[in-house]
Amino acid sequence: MLSLHRKNARTSTLLTSLAACAFLMPLTPVVAIAQLQQTAPQPDHSSPQPVPSIPGLKVLFGGKSDDLTNWEGGAGKPAKWTVEDGILIATAPDSIQTKELFTDCQLHVEFRVPYLPNAKGQSRGNSGVFLQDRYEMQVLDSFGITDPGSGDCGGVYSIHAPLLNACKPPLQWQTYDIVFRAPRTDPATHKVTELPHVTVFLNGILVQNNVAIPRSTHMPKVKPGEAPPPPTLPNGFDTPGPIRLQWHGAKVAFRNIWIVPLALQGAQHY
Repeated sequence: MLSLHRKNARTSTLLTSLAACAFLMPLTPVVAIAQLQQTAPQPDHSSPQPVPSIPGLKVLFGGKSDDLTNWEGGAGKPAKWTVEDGILIATAPDSIQTKELFTDCQLHVEFRVPYLPNAKGQSRGNSGVFLQDRYEMQVLDSFGITDPGSGDCGGVYSIHAPLLNACKPPLQWQTYDIVFRAPRTDPATHKVTELPHVTVFLNGILVQNNVAIPRSTHMPKVKPGEAPPPPTLPNGFDTPGPIRLQWHGAKVAFRNIWIVPLALQGAQHY
């Protein structure tokens, strides 16, 4: 009798568990959808950071449509990006760059990547901030990546991965603070004697610590059977260049862009 009682108890427990599972199974997708909705990022409506009082500082974009006159599109055409509510939005068909050319500089850029949950990899809100139109600081939705690479946000594109992932979620305003030292060249031969270096803070966190940049971040692709180009800068890199914001198919937003051109060196006296 005791054995039969235990068998019936086990059977009753099993049936109860199966009934509970059958009841919960149809609800699982609903719960998943609810969690997805709860974790979707909310748009950031915070104000831009105050522009500091630094001698020589130049505002490249401060929220006015007239600020687009500081920029130009491809082949010197007028910049066609959209300005809405003080925000500069990346717009087809091409990138924009400053009309003024720079060497050493301190650059501040605030950006916001769109929320593209179904996109993958380099399609997740891709853009970039180019120094001298040669060296790209990647802009991308890299939030949550535990081991970011040189193609992720905070990276010197294709060359240096960020020291750590300092990204915020998409739709949140983020900041790049960049200190750039242009390459040094021999005045007689124009050959590069010192590679360019860059220090980058992403959202106030150091992600590039005075790293050397051995080449342009977008060297021509090597064809099958060809030797890769040497990791040195070609001649002609001794000239100043513009700041470029990349159009890469995503409506990335920018605001509060300013730059401080830096002297190539300080005084030589005590």
